[in-house]
Amino acid sequence: MSIKQPDSDQVAAYVGKASTEAWQVPNLPADVQQRPINKVGIIGAGTMGGGISMNFATAGYPVTIVETKQEALDRGLSVIRANYQRSADRGRFAPEEVDIRMNRITGSLDKSDLADCDLIIEAVFENMDIKKSIFGDLDKIAKPGAILATNTSALNIDEIASATQRPQDVIGLHFFSPANVMKLLEIVRADHTADDVVATSMDLAKKIGKIAVLVGVTPGFVGNRMLRARQVQANKLLYKGVMPWDIDRAINAFGFKMGPYQMSDLAGLDIGWSKGAKTENPIRDALCEMDRRGQKTKAGFYDYDETRTPSPSPVTEKVVRDITGAEPSSMSQEEIIETCIYPMINEAVKILEENKAQRPSDIDVVWLNGYGWPAGKGGPMFYADVVGAEAILARMEKLAADDPAFAPAETLKRLAKEGGSFVELDLGGLKTGSD
Repeated sequence: MSIKQPDSDQVAAYVGKASTEAWQVPNLPADVQQRPINKVGIIGAGTMGGGISMNFATAGYPVTIVETKQEALDRGLSVIRANYQRSADRGRFAPEEVDIRMNRITGSLDKSDLADCDLIIEAVFENMDIKKSIFGDLDKIAKPGAILATNTSALNIDEIASATQRPQDVIGLHFFSPANVMKLLEIVRADHTADDVVATSMDLAKKIGKIAVLVGVTPGFVGNRMLRARQVQANKLLYKGVMPWDIDRAINAFGFKMGPYQMSDLAGLDIGWSKGAKTENPIRDALCEMDRRGQKTKAGFYDYDETRTPSPSPVTEKVVRDITGAEPSSMSQEEIIETCIYPMINEAVKILEENKAQRPSDIDVVWLNGYGWPAGKGGPMFYADVVGAEAILARMEKLAADDPAFAPAETLKRLAKEGGSFVELDLGGLKTGSD
């Protein structure tokens, strides 16, 4: 198999430039004044809420975390302390720093304790009704001018903002898990988000040590929307007789440390699933019903030993064969890679066409810092120029014949016909309601 590898010096120069440009927001007025952020509120003390709280406490901000039950709050605070203690034990900071940071965090069971916060971040379960209810409450509680942010990874922030009388104060701050470790922060500008809210959020990202990329409202935003394209195609390959470990092995060969099914097992197959549920992924449903829910149950797509070392599972193979009825496939790694990676590039082009990202290189910054894109390949848009539009178009036309949802982007067709560069595409940049 031959995977095209770009020049390392070119990649380094491009990534450096892309990382700098991601901070630049062209349509912000030069004289925009930032809102002062002196105190931060977090709703939810779970994995995400706790990790987000750590970012701000570490940077010196007083934080109030709100939960609905004392048990959940206590558990969340104990996890935060354990994380800090682990870092101190490893010599990352002085032991006394653990208490200093913990003393910046206050737990509460009452949302009204957020009334004096300058920024409030909601980090609860991905459910629109729950989030709208919370924002309706915040509309009554938060002081005038407070920034109201949601950590949603996919939901429509315009709809969330509609639960308030101040949509100009609402923005998406999509942290990546674990939030106290992962560098990427997708800042999601909704239709009515005010310029000073955008400017303040971008600056705040720097202060808490994040790499920020400004994106628009679209299902999954930039990163997860592209990831879904890869996942859909990976699932389709199962119905062509390709096993999960064959797909993962190909994606690993491309340079990702984790393929789609390795990642699913790590995250937990039961995310978004409940007993008896029938989702668009019957293979996942069947595995969950068998209590094969990933690494945490020592069985998912893979079997796991006591050290969590994975091995291909005959149980999973039988489930896949029974559900799909497909004969074993000998598909090459090169074809698997093209089938999974090229739709991501096509989706990225559609995101640019819809003006949901500022520039092509921002998409690469997202994937390099949030999703483990192999560093030597420069990001999906950079890699697209290495492969060439004609090859990507040819693969997308084959995939579209099977599923019209994967029709080639019009701009991809144009690049294949007329030439030009993916990373130099200028399709208008991020649009907002104030443009």
